[in-house]
Amino acid sequence: MAEHVFHNQLGLEEQTEKLGKQALSLGLIPSFVVHYFPDTWVFYIPNESQSEPLTPEEAYFRLKQLVKNNG
Repeated sequence: MAEHVFHNQLGLEEQTEKLGKQALSLGLIPSFVVHYFPDTWVFYIPNESQSEPLTPEEAYFRLKQLVKNNG
């Protein structure tokens, strides 16, 4: 299977959403929020003290690392 399974912005956003759901089901993150806007999606992966908005790219790499190291 290819390392990256997306070919455009929407594919990246959809793959990031899948990784978020996977990390959530594995208990790696306490919650996961996606705000859908017409031009991009904004991701939130809260920790104990804060939750900052992440671009699809930032969220993808953060979630990919979490799932890879713990999944």
